Amino acid sequence: MHRTRTAAVAALAVALAALPLTGMGPSRAAPPRRADDARDGSATAALSPVPRSVRDRGDGLTVTPTVALVAQRGTDAPALALVAQSLRAAGARRVVREPRAVPRSGRLTVYVDGPGADRALRELGARGAAGLPAEGYALAVGRGRIALAGRDAAGTYHAAQTLGQLLPHRARPGARVRGTVVRDWPATRLRGVVEGFYGTPWSRAARLDQLDFAARHKMNLYVYSPKNDAYLRQKWRDPYPARQLAQIKELVDRARARHVEFAYALSPGLSVCYGSDADVRALTGKFATLWGIGVRTFAVPLDDISYTTWHCAADRRKFGTGGGSAGRAQAQLLNRVNLEFIARHPGARPLQMVPTEYHDLKATPYKAALAAQLDRNVLVEWTGVDVLAPTISAAQAQQARTLFGHPILLWDNYPVNDYVTKRLMLGPLNGRGIGLPARLAGFTANPMIQPAASELALATAADYAWNDRAYDARASWDRAIAELAGGDARTARALRAFADVNYASGINPRQAPELAAALAQFRRDGGARRLDAVLRDLRDAPGVLRGRLADRRFVRECAPWLDATRAWGVAAREALRLIEATRTGKRASASQLRAHIQELVARAKSYVYVDMAGKRIPVVVGDGVLDAFVRDALAGRRAQ
Repeated sequence: MHRTRTAAVAALAVALAALPLTGMGPSRAAPPRRADDARDGSATAALSPVPRSVRDRGDGLTVTPTVALVAQRGTDAPALALVAQSLRAAGARRVVREPRAVPRSGRLTVYVDGPGADRALRELGARGAAGLPAEGYALAVGRGRIALAGRDAAGTYHAAQTLGQLLPHRARPGARVRGTVVRDWPATRLRGVVEGFYGTPWSRAARLDQLDFAARHKMNLYVYSPKNDAYLRQKWRDPYPARQLAQIKELVDRARARHVEFAYALSPGLSVCYGSDADVRALTGKFATLWGIGVRTFAVPLDDISYTTWHCAADRRKFGTGGGSAGRAQAQLLNRVNLEFIARHPGARPLQMVPTEYHDLKATPYKAALAAQLDRNVLVEWTGVDVLAPTISAAQAQQARTLFGHPILLWDNYPVNDYVTKRLMLGPLNGRGIGLPARLAGFTANPMIQPAASELALATAADYAWNDRAYDARASWDRAIAELAGGDARTARALRAFADVNYASGINPRQAPELAAALAQFRRDGGARRLDAVLRDLRDAPGVLRGRLADRRFVRECAPWLDATRAWGVAAREALRLIEATRTGKRASASQLRAHIQELVARAKSYVYVDMAGKRIPVVVGDGVLDAFVRDALAGRRAQ
C-alpha cells in the first residue's frame, strides 16, 4: 500500500483552545497532570481521550504522605504499577500494597478492582464496571479515597491512565484533588498504529517509544509491517536471524506490558504461489516462530502487488486469469492459514489481511471473490474511498463491509508522508465522520517517517478512535501541543507556530491556517505591527524548540524543517519591511530590501531532507502562504 505536569498543561490546553484557528473542522511526554484542585474545572478539559462521562462530585481529597493501595491477588500488574507511579508523582512518599482496606485516619486509600473497589465506587455515587463494553472502566475520586475498576484487565489499565491525568504532579504531599466520577469505554475494538510506510524505517528505540505513547493514549494495536524488514517481504519464507528475532521479542514484551496487541504482518505477495502446500507451510511456520516469542495477532498484507501475474504455472492453471481469479487464489491461501494456524492456536486473534484492491467502493470481480470465499472471521483492511481519503463516513464504512463481506479494519493513511517526503504532516485528524468507529472492527493510522513528529497527529487519531462523538479536532490538537510542550507556554506557542506552517495534507487542505488568517487581517487593515509580531514568533519558534523542547527526538527529526521555518520567517519579516518602505516612498531602502530578500529566499529553499537512499529532497514549509507573501511583496503587492 502506498501508505501513503501539572495543572499548567491543563490550563495551557484550555488557553490554546481559545486562540483563533481557521480550517480545523469539527471537533507527548507524560499525559497532562494537575498541580492543584483545579476549581475552574480545567483538569477534565485536559483528559485525553475525552471520556464518555465525566462528573464533578463537588468535593475532593488530599494526597497524603502514605497511600494504601488495596488490590487482590491477580489484579493487573501493569495497572497497579501505573497507579503507584502516578501517586508518587503526585507527592506521596510511600505507596503500601494491602489485600484489604485497613481504615486509618490521615491516609488516602486507593482501591483497584475487586469487591473493595466496587463498594467504594457505590459509596462515591458511581456505577461499577459490570456491563461495560470491553476495555471500559469506572473511576471515582472523593471523600479520602479513590476507586477504579475495569471491565477487564485492559479497562483497569485505561482507568489507571486516566487517574494519572487527574492527579497532580507535585514533589511533596498535601496537594488537593478534585472529586470526580468517570465512566468510559472505547468506540471501537482496535485502535492503533500501523508501521507500514515506505522510506527510512523507525529505529528500535522509536518503536519502543511508540508503544509507550500508544498506551498513554489508550491505543491497543501496533502493526509491525516495516518495509525495510526483508524477512517480511523478499525473504518472507526464511527464518529470522536470532538477533533480529530477539529485537522483535523486545517489542512484543513491551506491547504486552502496555496492553497493546503486537500484530505481525507477513507480506508474501511478491513471490507466493497461492496453491502451493510448501508456501502454506512456510507462512504458518514463520507465524509459529513468532507465536513462540509471544505474538498473538497476525496479518497477511497482499497490497502493492500485481494480481495479474502469477509466480508459478500451477496457479495459472488452477485459478485462471483476472481479478476474480486473484481473489479466489488469495482467499484459498488465507483460509488455509486460518484453518491450519489460527484455529489451532487457542488465544490467537482473528487473522487480518490487506486486499490488493484496498480502497474505493467499486464492485469488482476481485472483491466479489473475497466476499464469497474468504473465511468470515478474517478482518479486511481498507483505506477509505481513496488511498488517502479526504473524508470517510460511517455510511461508506458500512458499504465497504457489505462490498467485502467481512469486518473492516480501517487503515487510515494519515499522517503518513512517504509519498511526499518534503513535508511534515503536523495537523490534526480531520474528515472522519461521527459513528464511523462503531461500523469498524478497528481504526489504525499510518504514521510519518518521523516517529516523534507523528505523535501530534496520532494523539488526535487516538482521541477520535476512542470517542468520536466527543472529538473536536481543534481541542484535541491543542491538548497534543500542550502535552508535547510539557506545560510550558512559550514552548507551546513556538510548537503551534511551527505546526501551523507544516499543516497542509490531503485531509487538511489549507496550509498555515493561523498565519494565513494573520495575513488576511493585514490585507484588511494594514496593521503591520501585529503581523510583524506573528512573523517574529514564527522566526523565533525553531530556536525556542531547539532550546526548550524536552523531546529531543522531535528536534532531530524536524531539523531541516526548523531551519527552513526560521529562514522563511526572516524573509517574511523583511518582505513586510519592503511593503512598508514601498508604501512610504523609501525607494533606496526598498531596492536594498529586494536584493536582500532574494538572497533570503534562496537560503530558505536550500534546506533538504536526506532519505535512506541518500537523495536530497528540498523541504517545504508554509508553501502557498509564506512564499506567496514574499513574492507579492517583491512584486509591489501588499498581500494576496
